[in-house]
Amino acid sequence: MKAVVFEDVGLPGLHDRAVPSVGAGEVLVRVAATGICGTDRAILLGEFPARRGVVLGHEAVGTVAAVGAGVGSSAPGDRVVINPTYHCDRCRTCRRGLPAHCGAKEGREVGVDRDGTMAEFAVVPERFVHRLPASVSYRRGALVEPLACVLNNLAAARPRWDDRVLVVGAGPIGALCALVLARRGARVTLAERDPGRVALARELLPPTVLVLAAGEAAGAGAPDVAVDTTGSLPGDVLAAMAPGGTVVVMGEKEAGVATVPLRSLVTRGIRLVGAGPYRPADFELAVELATELPLEDLVTHVLPLDRYAEALAMLAVAPTGPGRPAADGYRAMKVLLAADGALAP
Repeated sequence: MKAVVFEDVGLPGLHDRAVPSVGAGEVLVRVAATGICGTDRAILLGEFPARRGVVLGHEAVGTVAAVGAGVGSSAPGDRVVINPTYHCDRCRTCRRGLPAHCGAKEGREVGVDRDGTMAEFAVVPERFVHRLPASVSYRRGALVEPLACVLNNLAAARPRWDDRVLVVGAGPIGALCALVLARRGARVTLAERDPGRVALARELLPPTVLVLAAGEAAGAGAPDVAVDTTGSLPGDVLAAMAPGGTVVVMGEKEAGVATVPLRSLVTRGIRLVGAGPYRPADFELAVELATELPLEDLVTHVLPLDRYAEALAMLAVAPTGPGRPAADGYRAMKVLLAADGALAP
């Protein structure tokens, strides 16, 4: 099978790999599509640690091709979405009800230190495969995993119906945050520095979402709730908050730091929250909500696996090496890599 592999910082490659064998309690998924995530981008930019030689990708949908011994909840032909946030259910953290923060993640993070889904096939433990509702297309289902991330962080933000909500960053995660908030009737402002992403967000999101370019957000008023999807601007966001406000830091970078004025934080009653990965219940809710949210509106491109370098260039990543395209800023919102470059329902 073909697979996109992390060779080194700035250097992915298309490799021939053996189709993985399926063991007891496992499911072999023929991958229909994998979304390129900000984590994939960060790995290639050297901003997020990953094992060299790992198959990238974790936002995947597909069809069950085979099942191992003892599997009872999946059958060949099932249309499925993969939950890549594995947990052991045995460590102290899991037993305390925090499986998203499982202490046994090493070697089990899909697309980071365990082979991921930018490939024609992937093997997944049975309990991390969820059947897609009949009304959910692969194009829509490919955004279930990032939607689960958004639901977890919005739950931590706890916005009230009368809050002014600021979302920082108009990438796919920021756009999903705005889409969910707008669906709930929230007053949401989306702020972005990159002009390409500003244009895309204005085109793709509902008109009730106010999309502002760099320097314009100050005129929108002090937010009561802010979600920083970039992971690089919490200091600036904290300074702009209304008294009693909440800031959720959603984006993560290995070297990301912020200087926080503690006295201001205390006297203005500001909450600073790191929600972390989603819970299993968040993923199950995301599958359910995918039946009613137009997630596919954020998918701007679907390309075959062998055009991975072109896909990355659309997301401002310039893979090194001869004959590979240079990046000139963001030219896409959500890009999916499909085995054949097309997606059937």
